[in-house]
Amino acid sequence: MVVLLLVLAAGLVAMGCVRADQVRRWRRSLSPSAPEVPDSAFVVARVALFGMAGIGVFSAFQFMAVVADAEWSDDELSHAVGQATEELNGTSRFGDIYGEDSGFDEEFATMIEDEVVENGGGGAPQSGVDAGAAPLNKPSSADYTVQAAGADAAFCVHVVRTRSKGGDYEPPGIAGNPGAVTVPIYDFAVTSRKGEC
Repeated sequence: MVVLLLVLAAGLVAMGCVRADQVRRWRRSLSPSAPEVPDSAFVVARVALFGMAGIGVFSAFQFMAVVADAEWSDDELSHAVGQATEELNGTSRFGDIYGEDSGFDEEFATMIEDEVVENGGGGAPQSGVDAGAAPLNKPSSADYTVQAAGADAAFCVHVVRTRSKGGDYEPPGIAGNPGAVTVPIYDFAVTSRKGEC
């Protein structure tokens, strides 16, 4: 798209640089009985052609800026993953009361993606981050390869999930009786390193 806009702008400039007497000769050869074109028409045409070329160049640079804002740089991703790792390390979350851990991978991958985007800074995009779970992940220990659109770098985020029985929540039962459900809580130790998992 950028190349097309720049080529179009170059073509418009080339058209604007054609001399008036050359255009008059072409016109006479194609239509000898056509009336003469005044010099003022050539001035107006040149202004219009150069103006459109300027708009094309401006649009090309605007498009490049939009593309740059929609992609991550390696430095942005590195900084964001480092900050996300620090913020997720040492956190705790409630688990499933039924002990079903099938959604752990997807849930934690989403948490990593959200944290990376949040820590990307003002110049980084607000999307385009993917935390791909390793195929052999377990609820107690999992790896995620973090990549982002536009960045060549990848980072491996390692998560260790430990049950913290002292933090379990036991909601009260009916009429003040002891509850029959225990909501488990888990602590997370999170580290990261450069490279895929």
